[in-house]
This record gives sequence, C-alpha cells and structure tokens, in this order.
Amino acid sequence: MIRTLFCLLCATLTLNAADRSFLMLGGLTQIIDASGKATWKYPAVTRDGYILPNGNLLLTLSKTKAYPGGAVVEVTRDQKVVWEYKGTQSEVNTAVLLDNGNVMLTEAGDKPRLLEVARDGSIKVEIALGCQITNHHMQSRMARKLPNGHYLVPQEKTVREYDAAGKVVWERKSPESELDNRSFCCLRNAAGHTLISLTLGNHIIEVDASGKIVWELRDGELPGVPVNRTTALSWLPNGNIVFSNYAARAPQAKVVEITRNKKVVWTYTDGSNQGVHEFQLLDEAGKPLAGVLR
Repeated sequence: MIRTLFCLLCATLTLNAADRSFLMLGGLTQIIDASGKATWKYPAVTRDGYILPNGNLLLTLSKTKAYPGGAVVEVTRDQKVVWEYKGTQSEVNTAVLLDNGNVMLTEAGDKPRLLEVARDGSIKVEIALGCQITNHHMQSRMARKLPNGHYLVPQEKTVREYDAAGKVVWERKSPESELDNRSFCCLRNAAGHTLISLTLGNHIIEVDASGKIVWELRDGELPGVPVNRTTALSWLPNGNIVFSNYAARAPQAKVVEITRNKKVVWTYTDGSNQGVHEFQLLDEAGKPLAGVLR
C-alpha cells in the first residue's frame, strides 16, 4: 500500500501547468489524460500507434499466439477490430496511416521490408531494407514517410532515406564513439534536419543535411531527469522536443519535454514496471496535437 501511494505521488508530482495528454504504446497501451489518469486501455503489447481522424486507433502489435508474426490492427474505442494486417515474418515494427489511405509498415525477418498496404489488403509498395538477417529484432524501428515520398528508416546503427524506388539516397551512421549506438526513432523537419534517438547510448542528436551534429542531448544534462534508453521522439512546432525513456521506472521520468536550451517543461511517470515504447501527444479534446512531428 505504501509503495502504491508513493508511485501515485510520483506521477502527480511530475505533472505541472504544461501537462500533456498522450497515447502510450508499449507494455501498456492506453490513453493518459492531462491529470495522469488512464482513460482508455487496450489489452495488447504495442510497438507503435496512432489515433486516427475517425477516432479509431491504428496499433502495431507485438507477436502473440494469435499473431505469431506481429500485426497491425485498427480498433474502435470499444476494442472491436475493424481492419488488420497479419505479419508474415518475425515482427511488424511500425505502422502509419498515409494520406492516400494506405498503411505503411515495416516487417522484420529473413526478408526485411517496408510495405504500403491498401485497405483491401493488397500490397501497393514493397521496398527491401538493407540490413543483417541474423537478429530480426534489431533490423528496423520507427519508419516514417517524408513529404517528398521518400521513407526515413532507423536501421540498427544507421538511419537511411529510401526513395520511392527503394534506392538509398541519404544515410547517417550513429556516432562511432557510442558504446551502443542503435537508432530507434528519426524525424525530419522542414529545414532538412533529422532528429535521431540512440537508444542504449542514452543520446539524442540532431543533424543537418550533411550529417553534421547541430544539437544533442546526453544523460546528465537535465538536472534530476535521467536520459535512460531513449526511444520515441516528438518535435513540437515551438521547437520543443519530447522523448521517452524506455528503461525508466518511477520515480524516473518516462516521458520528458524539453526546450532547445534543455530546460525541462514537463515530465510523466507512473508506478508500473512497463516502459514507454512510443507515444502520440494529444490536445485537450483527445485528438492528435496539431503540427507535431513524430
């Protein structure tokens, strides 16, 4: 009982006037309101996810007995599955609903690939991802489609940009100095800069089009807030950066918002033993926060 009260107190103390509501993905799949309360839950372990314009949720599921290759599902708020893509290999690691109605996803396995799947299940785009095949789980993470039609994909210790034909047109290897410099998430802004989280390196870097680091964050730079196995990223219109600490457990912050000069604006933690794998920031109405890159 004492530990429970302590954990609840931790969650409360980390919230402030800039509280955020968000969709949490990972061992716990739930919507957290601005007070830190879970207002919706889904009984599955997830890797990526989005609240869609129709209010449903698009969720990337980890492998289970029902989905041995992982899956992508669209579910209603009452947890009814209205669309699904069953993974055909080892894992499905990310999924995004595109403006054209297709779902972009990545599969890990002996033939790692990026797909665009139509709502009727037909494959409209297939791009082979160049990476090792001995460790499927480490092949790729949070891929995103860019406004120019290219695909930005974090792969092991490199971020690669593939064009529509599957050719690598840009890449940025992680810093050689990192003990473990696997890339997890990568975001490209309108200026052509790319924000990259380096998971076990506890490191976030922003690089320009040439690959030069123009901003970075390391563990120890935020007073009282560790950088602990960074995974997901969001880039706000005002320049603030929000990131998740996958290995954090209370009282450490699991989700953190900082300014460009590394001032902590908001943090979230809870008493669970689960990490935040991905997240989507929401507005007061529970809709995706406008203008956010993620």
